[in-house]
Amino acid sequence: MNISGYQNCITTIVNEVKKAVVGKDTAIIKVLLTILCKGHVLIEDIPGVGKTTLALAFSKALSLEHNRMQFTPDVLPADVTGFNIYNKQTDKFEFRPGVAFCNLFLADEINRTSSKTQSALLELMEEKRITVDGVTYKLPNPYTVIATQNPIGSAGTHNLPDSQLDRFMIRLSMGYPSPADEAAILRARHTENPLDNVKRIADKNVIIELQNAISEVYVSDEVSEYMVALASATRNDPLIKLGISPRGTLALMNISKGIAIAMGRDYVIPDDVTYICRDVFEHRLILSSKARLAEKPASEIIGDIIKAVPAPKISGSRR
Repeated sequence: MNISGYQNCITTIVNEVKKAVVGKDTAIIKVLLTILCKGHVLIEDIPGVGKTTLALAFSKALSLEHNRMQFTPDVLPADVTGFNIYNKQTDKFEFRPGVAFCNLFLADEINRTSSKTQSALLELMEEKRITVDGVTYKLPNPYTVIATQNPIGSAGTHNLPDSQLDRFMIRLSMGYPSPADEAAILRARHTENPLDNVKRIADKNVIIELQNAISEVYVSDEVSEYMVALASATRNDPLIKLGISPRGTLALMNISKGIAIAMGRDYVIPDDVTYICRDVFEHRLILSSKARLAEKPASEIIGDIIKAVPAPKISGSRR
């Protein structure tokens, strides 16, 4: 495929997922781009707004093997990663893969389980592999975690470790549907489940081809320096206690390349960066007491940083 072919493929996938998820086009596009950029998605929102439906729609449209786990306090790390069990017939221990062995792993209400179980996800999210009893097992390719969590403060929730938050490429919030969209949801579910209408549009090979194409997207030195300047600004802002890590800057670059492909370009421009910057940065920041006292949210602070950091004047073709 050429650039226009990649763009058309992305549009077709988005339109297919929209059959099951009404009125959340922006969230659909961002989740798809994260999958294509080999990242993971954290969706934070109240129950019942379509988080799980979104993940299941993608698994059908992309023909991906998926598993789903409800993260309750009694879930153990071995349930996620797998474990060794003794086989009397062979007189050997055999590995039984955990629920995370699939292409698309839906971790429901991830912040309701223990920190020990949450930590089991760190290696598989970063390295796409799992180590059990000293033996390392590779996860299938492609591999993406879509995790949902209820807002902090809800009954039975725990804060995710900062190290785990940093491994999610973006964090999204779907929000309530508009009255018109909610009425459309009622009409669609009156006689059937819209998920049944989602058809296979792509497969693993197409996803891997798109991932390879995105990895080849050109990022100029000026745009790279702009991303670094945005990250550096978060490290020097008095309202921020802990700024963006280099992993966060890399995530910003990778998903900006995906946006470029979706827009029909093989090069990144500053508008790609600013479009997704809040989704990449916000969950990685730890605000200072000064920001909390001023009741200034992270999204507003990032917005101020985007306005303050001058963007390079790049709008032409790839050089």
